[in-house]
Amino acid sequence: MSEPTVPILELKGLSKQFEFNGDRIDALRDANLRVSKGEFVCLIGASGCGKSTLLRIVAGFEKATRGSALMWDRPIEGPAPDRGMVFQDYGLFPWLSVRGNIAFGPTSRGRPRAEVKDTVDRFVELVGLQRFADAYPHQLSGGMKQRVAIARVLANDAEIVLMDEPFGALDAMTRERLQDELLDIWQRTGLTVLFVTHSIEEAIFLADRVVVMSPGPGRIDSQMQITLPRPRDVVAADFNDIRRELSLRLHSHHARKAA
Repeated sequence: MSEPTVPILELKGLSKQFEFNGDRIDALRDANLRVSKGEFVCLIGASGCGKSTLLRIVAGFEKATRGSALMWDRPIEGPAPDRGMVFQDYGLFPWLSVRGNIAFGPTSRGRPRAEVKDTVDRFVELVGLQRFADAYPHQLSGGMKQRVAIARVLANDAEIVLMDEPFGALDAMTRERLQDELLDIWQRTGLTVLFVTHSIEEAIFLADRVVVMSPGPGRIDSQMQITLPRPRDVVAADFNDIRRELSLRLHSHHARKAA
């Protein structure tokens, strides 16, 4: 089947400047990116290269200084349910249970009570938290909290999920388990995912495509399609060939900047 002519997300000449102590800081400069519906794209790059800024513009939390961010060819003018953000610190409401957190979006949008209940039940099951559905965030592990955060976004009818280092604060075993679970959810729902990470290995394990950003000011330097079959073996030779290539691209940015 041919790719739709209109991507779900398109960034054209996207630039963002911040004022700091009277100086103008370029966080992003002339970033261009197209993301197709159902694609899993990872952004990698050094700290301060504009990955999170780009994500926040797509989410509608920040306005671009120049250029445009389009969803289905329409300008993004602010936050909306079709774009869900998942943060490293979860962002759950501590006074609401797992069910309450997942129900928050549909309830706020005036969905009928029976529909909200069906939606919550479906996504509680999808993320495997049936036994903890009535628990509160302080009673959950970090991995469980992140699963609730993902379910809350999905229950709000998000078409694209924006993830800003969502597994960065988790231990290695929990991180690996959640990577597998995220891929399972993505494959079952047909979601589009734009995922920011510092980890080259995580990006290769998850993504259809890895986008490499250069630092100061942030630009999209290069992109690599990842064609390895899933599930991917992180110790396989072809996986490590890709890791070496992406590592060289990232390190070349540091070398150029130092020169």
